Amino acid sequence: MSTLDLFFLSVALAMDCFTISIVSGVIIRQKTWRVILQMSFFFGLFQAFMPLIGWAVARRFAHHIEAYDHWLAFGLLAFLGIRMIKEALQPEEKEHHFNPQKIKTQLLLAIATSIDALAVGITFAFIGYRNLSQLALPLAMIGGVSVVLSFTGTLLGIRFGRSINHRLQPELAGGIILCLIGTKILISHLTA
Repeated sequence: MSTLDLFFLSVALAMDCFTISIVSGVIIRQKTWRVILQMSFFFGLFQAFMPLIGWAVARRFAHHIEAYDHWLAFGLLAFLGIRMIKEALQPEEKEHHFNPQKIKTQLLLAIATSIDALAVGITFAFIGYRNLSQLALPLAMIGGVSVVLSFTGTLLGIRFGRSINHRLQPELAGGIILCLIGTKILISHLTA
């Protein structure tokens, strides 16, 4: 793969991270650098790590992983999305538990958005990447682009989230977006 191909692949893989980061920024509405950097780091780490896992197991288990990776991504995103929608519809006095500032939530989002990257790692094994030194550039580029787009998305969400009326319930919109991303992943794999 050329460097340009790897860049476009990295951007494509990071688009779900970017979207979810925007939604998270809308929800948190404030610049908390620890949270922004932590979320960006987790998204980049999992986007870079999952292709490595996919590549490592591709020789033995590729046909097993490909059979259900899209269902796993769909399930995780639908679970988080439905939970956000449910909490958005609760009365204001009830405590909402979906909080992108929590590490647990960030890790679940990072895992859910990186399932496609696992499949990319499997592809790397099939197109001739034979050792870790050959994977260094693709993994660094995928992780780096994901960090940058997640960081940018969170800042955009915070900026525009401040102007959104709380009654518009960004959690509801975020939940719907997560469900739609999960559905998109599922449909694209089932129709491929």
